[in-house]
Amino acid sequence: MVTDITDETQANNLIQKANAELGRVDILVNNAGIALTGNIDGGNTSDWRRMFDVNVFGLLYATHAVLPIFKAQGSGHIVNISSVAGRLARAGVGIYNATKWGVNAISESLRQEVLKDNIRVTIIEPGLVNTEINNHITDPISKQISEERRKSIKALESEDIARAIAYAVTQPPHVNVNEILIRPTQQER
Repeated sequence: MVTDITDETQANNLIQKANAELGRVDILVNNAGIALTGNIDGGNTSDWRRMFDVNVFGLLYATHAVLPIFKAQGSGHIVNISSVAGRLARAGVGIYNATKWGVNAISESLRQEVLKDNIRVTIIEPGLVNTEINNHITDPISKQISEERRKSIKALESEDIARAIAYAVTQPPHVNVNEILIRPTQQER
């Protein structure tokens, strides 16, 4: 179902439709994300809003919609895709860093809020992954730096992240894998 995750109504409709059509929702993977990198000084403020809308508010809208379902059934698992950028700040990436630090803070706070409801929360923090994420960068210098970085090491593939998600969600109900930090072998930071 095509959904604009930055629209709270659409995010809610996605969760409700999935629950109605499938009869149950057990796992929510908040994977929507954009990285519109560039310096803060002279930065594109509309890019900043887009990143917060997708990376933070989209995650919150979907999570907010699924929580009543998980609470009613007495279980569920929320997997939030963050980034190494949620741990380490770098010049030229500050606003993206802020959104991913936000994902980490939201995830840990939520984990503490819902643990008595038997709801698990996991953060997956990938390093460099071979995706189309660079295509969205509007700052030409930042885009060039990112492309050069991608050429310098063998990036992770989406299947690598999928295996990490599968590991977290297939643990016994009493086990909550809180964080998985996963980087390419040659990624320095």
